[in-house]
Amino acid sequence: MGYFRDNIEDMGGYVPGYQPESGDVVKLNTNENPYPPAPAVMEALAGIKPEQLRRYPDPVGNEFREAAAKVNGVSPENIMCCNGGDDLLTIAMRSFCNSNRTVAYPVPTYSLYPVLAKLQNCKAIEVDFDKEFNLPAKLSSSGAALTIVCNPNAPTGSFIDTAELASLADELKGVLLIDEAYVDFAEDNCAGLVKKFDNVIILRSMSKGYCLAGMRFGYAIAAANLIEGMMKVKDSYNVDTVSTVAATAAIKDQQYFKGNVEKVKNERKRTIGELTKLGFEVPESFANFVLAKSKDYKASEIYDKLVQLGIYVRYFDLPGLTDKLRITIGTRQQNDKLISALKEILAK
Repeated sequence: MGYFRDNIEDMGGYVPGYQPESGDVVKLNTNENPYPPAPAVMEALAGIKPEQLRRYPDPVGNEFREAAAKVNGVSPENIMCCNGGDDLLTIAMRSFCNSNRTVAYPVPTYSLYPVLAKLQNCKAIEVDFDKEFNLPAKLSSSGAALTIVCNPNAPTGSFIDTAELASLADELKGVLLIDEAYVDFAEDNCAGLVKKFDNVIILRSMSKGYCLAGMRFGYAIAAANLIEGMMKVKDSYNVDTVSTVAATAAIKDQQYFKGNVEKVKNERKRTIGELTKLGFEVPESFANFVLAKSKDYKASEIYDKLVQLGIYVRYFDLPGLTDKLRITIGTRQQNDKLISALKEILAK
């Protein structure tokens, strides 16, 4: 007999994007923002006192809750701080799912969802997207305790209209978690649904639009009763003092945030155009990455050749994705290096 539970022994863990040790590479594989955080963030970090590090942090991060509530037009009791968006996903899975209570989500999508389901020994109902990545009708009749929709979706970058997700929330008997980790780069969001539905949780990340991937900070927006229940499940001090200070300063500086997002969106448009000229099929993206398919070359081979040139993108050996590459939008210089490398690879 092994030491681990059978479901842990039998499963594979989540595989994060490769983190190259050398800084002298073009890293476009983990959807980090290519620009630095707001200057206000660095000022706030420099102002941290030793006493703040000696003591435990605020267990619920009230300073951030108040700032995030103001930005999202809700009350602080509608906000829960998390150690990155993945922490919220874990909390939700532990809160609502077990061997008798299922989770459902459309696929392909974020590859952490099935891993968390296996950890919880919970059956996962995977419903296929169609070729246009429309919201599957079968999702509303799955009977799942928790339904997750990543919107914009990873790794496709596709976006489902807010009205459709409102209809889904209305039809579901269980909880709907809308994973909006990439919504900063879209034109709409679902935060307003928490005022209309008591079964909706919105996931937000400070990693993408706010340039704080290294800090691991995210948050939930939901009806107060859902926040109250999930507070029972979260770790006692799940966000630390330093990350809370940084995240609070970042979310307060909306002018810097909006300017940063516009730079990424402009580069996204330009990069899609350049990839299309090279013969890639690139659907419209509402995230800070694109999903590119080569008509004539294997995605795995292009990936390997890019690595040889010191350029990292993401390749998924998963159903529906084996012929595609997910490419994070970098700076103009990084994106130009990628395009030049692809021209060289395809010419050979």
